[in-house]
Amino acid sequence: MKHTVSLSLFLALLWWVLSGYPKPLLLGLGAVTVIFTVWLAHRLDVIDHESHPIHFSWPLLRFWTRLLVEIARSSIQVLGQILRGQSAIQPKFLHVKTQQHSALGRVILGNAITLTPGTVTVLTNGGEFVVHALSKESAKSVEDGELDALIPQDVEGERV
Repeated sequence: MKHTVSLSLFLALLWWVLSGYPKPLLLGLGAVTVIFTVWLAHRLDVIDHESHPIHFSWPLLRFWTRLLVEIARSSIQVLGQILRGQSAIQPKFLHVKTQQHSALGRVILGNAITLTPGTVTVLTNGGEFVVHALSKESAKSVEDGELDALIPQDVEGERV
């Protein structure tokens, strides 16, 4: 039941945020759509802890908040490097070990590294990532492993 309520609230909030218009007609259509979608998902028996993992809500919220901060900080850092010119850019490849044991955890980490300006995940090989960093500052942020530590360790998925 808690997954059904959580899914309903999530879909209603998503509808409201994406529509952008708090008009009664649109809110009514959104309510009908959310009710129909939740009813259909319930009939198909697809509402469970895997399809709507509310047990990750707070850890993932903390992770997304930190990722947004890292993206903003790295954007300013890369802008500064561009303005300083060629001497500030010192690209290099890093071999970084990860704490993630599941494939999903590794995918989340690889995408988080790539989303952060100045770094790109080039290759994953088991528990090691090959990352291209634009500068020493970008390399340091990846080597510190702050994003890796923020990903919930109990992320569902098959351990590899």
